[in-house]
Amino acid sequence: MAKRKQTLFPKHIKVLERMGENIKLARKRRKLTTLQVAERADIVRSTLYLIEKGDPSVGIGSYFNVLRVLGLQDDFLKVAADDEFGRKLQDLDLL
Repeated sequence: MAKRKQTLFPKHIKVLERMGENIKLARKRRKLTTLQVAERADIVRSTLYLIEKGDPSVGIGSYFNVLRVLGLQDDFLKVAADDEFGRKLQDLDLL
């Protein structure tokens, strides 16, 4: 059975792209490489790249596993919109 391509409106694509950027920033704040996160989430690095772009073709389980690796699994319903812990880590690094 062929996988159907998701049809999204441009404004919804922007939401996914923003979510992907939030995930990427969370990874960088934790100073984790793409390889580290991909291995810990049990996905290939190319899938992580798609997640960080907000690609709708990636399964929600892969998104969840990446959030779990970043310690954001409890924030899943907010999809990493508010990464308070990561910002605190970043602020500590600035001192």
